[in-house]
Amino acid sequence: MEYKEIIKRLAPEFDKALQYLDRELAKLHTGRASASLVEDLVVDCFGQKCPLKQLAMISAPEPRQIVIQPWDKSYFEPIQKAIEASQLGLSPAAEGAVIRVSVPDLTGEYRQNLARLIAKTQEDARQAMRRARDDAWSQIQRLERTGEIREDDKFRGKDELQKLIDDYSKRIDEAGERKKKEIAE
Repeated sequence: MEYKEIIKRLAPEFDKALQYLDRELAKLHTGRASASLVEDLVVDCFGQKCPLKQLAMISAPEPRQIVIQPWDKSYFEPIQKAIEASQLGLSPAAEGAVIRVSVPDLTGEYRQNLARLIAKTQEDARQAMRRARDDAWSQIQRLERTGEIREDDKFRGKDELQKLIDDYSKRIDEAGERKKKEIAE
């Protein structure tokens, strides 16, 4: 086995960390309506817990409004209760065959809390990358100890590992900055 193979196997792990970050950031309420804001809310419907996206069609026809169209009228009340019980600070209103949710403006305090949450989510993604990097570095060192690669290759592997980490760290920073910019608007 060569150190390049070990490093090549890291990219999918790092991509998973970025996907996690993107999913978590999409769930954050930035004052702009988005289906991702409510789609994963757990709804207790007839004794079963289901994500909202399995019970209704969700759209955001306006910048400050989410429209939820339940597949069945019996889902109306459980969906409304789930939205009201969430930590999102949203209040649903039933209108005919749909539930309209107005997305309020963000307060200064809420913006600060979101900024902290973004930083924590970024750090979680970085920790996942660090764990994968440390594992890869251990494998590379083991290859050098057993004589499968030379010491020069070990240090080349370390440099390539660092370049990969730097690239993905930059992408994590960019994703966080984009979300912070959304919050500031």
